[in-house]
Amino acid sequence: MDTTQAEPQAIRRMVAVFGMSGFAGALASRALDPLMGELATEFLAPHEQVALLSSAFALPYALVQPVLGPLGDAFGKRRVVALCIGLLSLMLAACALAPSLDGLFAARVAAGLAAGGIFPLVLALFGDTVPLAQRQVAISRFLAYAILGQLAGGAVSGAVAPFIGWRGVMWICTAVAALSCLVLVLDARGRAGTATLAPPPSLAEVLHRYRGILRNPAAQPLYGGVFLEGMFVFGPFPFLAALLGADGHGTLRAGLAVAGFGMGGFGYTLLAPLLLRRLGQARMMRLAGLLVWGGMAVLGFSPLNLATGGGVLIGLGFFMLHNSIQVRVTEVAPLARGSAVALHAFCYFLGQAAGPALFGATMSRLGSGITLALGGLAVFAISVWLSSPRTGTKPARATP
Repeated sequence: MDTTQAEPQAIRRMVAVFGMSGFAGALASRALDPLMGELATEFLAPHEQVALLSSAFALPYALVQPVLGPLGDAFGKRRVVALCIGLLSLMLAACALAPSLDGLFAARVAAGLAAGGIFPLVLALFGDTVPLAQRQVAISRFLAYAILGQLAGGAVSGAVAPFIGWRGVMWICTAVAALSCLVLVLDARGRAGTATLAPPPSLAEVLHRYRGILRNPAAQPLYGGVFLEGMFVFGPFPFLAALLGADGHGTLRAGLAVAGFGMGGFGYTLLAPLLLRRLGQARMMRLAGLLVWGGMAVLGFSPLNLATGGGVLIGLGFFMLHNSIQVRVTEVAPLARGSAVALHAFCYFLGQAAGPALFGATMSRLGSGITLALGGLAVFAISVWLSSPRTGTKPARATP
């Protein structure tokens, strides 16, 4: 990518148009987290089983990435994003209508498959369109929409569920996804004829492309690090209602903790230019790990009324670290950027899918406080590892 400056107005339009899709996808992924207790009661199922609804979204999201990345490179990232957000709205409606826990699991799996084509391909599109010098700040602005979706998924769903139920929350998610699809369609009308169709890549071509990406020494720590990051940060989320519900207010506190996470992330989007200018990317990543570690310790050992503050620290640190990884990944393979970013999302959401099972198993042996603190320590170690000069990004020779 050259170092010329892109038009600020074009970047702002791009952030706004695709930001709604990021909001819808984040809202769908996190909206049920504070409601696990209500779902366990309605379906007469153990909390540990219902908590796997989080993995039911994240795992298919991860597994579909190796397919959607090359499709985005071949057919156009905008087209694939618009198709996926439309399918997501239909699958969220199926969640709202699910007659049983098994039906809800199936609909969540389908929603995860659809959502898989939104966020990663939008990041790749930013890599194609926005020069590197402006990219981290531009992506951080796009992240603000996704973070607002997480805020709504935590605070709003936990607050409104007592009045409209979890099904009502799913209908709200459906409407938001449908609206964001409409915005993408209307935006595309002004771009008619600018994109060309390409033949779909063969399996051999796709595998050759991924081999080229993975041979890049800089790609390996980025993909491994983001897998571990997703696992340790998001593993506790489905258990928050149980961890914070000693006095019967677990759902509300879980919602506030998730909202605090979003608030911290939103704070990062406002502070990103200042942090990058004052600290640089490497030192910012190490500070990010410390913040996550501190936030996990607050959730694990402090009074329950500080749960929101713990969420803020985790959110601020997580997005400082994760956004830095995202920007590096957009330069791993410039000729196959959709595939490179999709592989990043594959690893990240695979980590999210594995996290609840790992956290639940470890918590039963060590207790919630120690498990949270160890998870935070692991994220700090990841931040130190990835901020090392040895993990700097070098473009791979991946074929387009």
